[in-house]
Amino acid sequence: MTDNVEVLAARLPSLADGVLVTLQLTLGGGALAFVIAVLLGLSARSGPTLLRGAARVFIEFFRGTSLLVQLFWFFYVLPLLGVQLSSLLCGILALGLNYGAYGAEVVRGAINSVPRGQWEATTALSMSPARTMVKIVWPQAWAIMIPSLSNLLVMLLKGTAVAYVILMHDITFVTGQLRQATGDTFFSYGVGMVLYFLIALAIVMVANALERRAKRRLGRGEATRRRPTAAAAPVGVVG
Repeated sequence: MTDNVEVLAARLPSLADGVLVTLQLTLGGGALAFVIAVLLGLSARSGPTLLRGAARVFIEFFRGTSLLVQLFWFFYVLPLLGVQLSSLLCGILALGLNYGAYGAEVVRGAINSVPRGQWEATTALSMSPARTMVKIVWPQAWAIMIPSLSNLLVMLLKGTAVAYVILMHDITFVTGQLRQATGDTFFSYGVGMVLYFLIALAIVMVANALERRAKRRLGRGEATRRRPTAAAAPVGVVG
């Protein structure tokens, strides 16, 4: 065990680099996935029939194909077509597109879960569709979708483990190097598990804070629980 700790200490810089690569993939892929989820989620539930159909095809294609195959396609196939991308960009694109397709269903479901009366109330107040979405519907849907989106981000974090196949020196890659150096599989992959767990824990803590904040803004937090509201008015108009 002492020898393992010494090897680990000597390899801390490479482990730090692996954590950094994993964070870049997670944050970059997560940001792209969120943008795609919002765009596709809104497109899949409203707009012209052609737009809804295109959104559904996109969602089902990226949900129905393997993340690993998508990574290979971006990294190995695109160069054959004259498009050369870095390993990091390939990883972010594959992760963002794949998990963005799953996130689109979360966004669509959250928006659909907003009570119909909220939409009808905004119509009675002569609010435009865009203003209705931004001021009334989205804040309520956002509070609903945060837990599911945070779960997807944790899954995306774990999905970064396959990035080593496109030569990314992420946590999984440097953990494999640590195993070769120590000859101890239990110790090496135990270190990797702890690193992934700590990052996932940070994601969950941030998501919980965002959810509490979103609920407070809707008047559902402890500080505003006793505040009287008009039942007939949409959330965000009366407060």
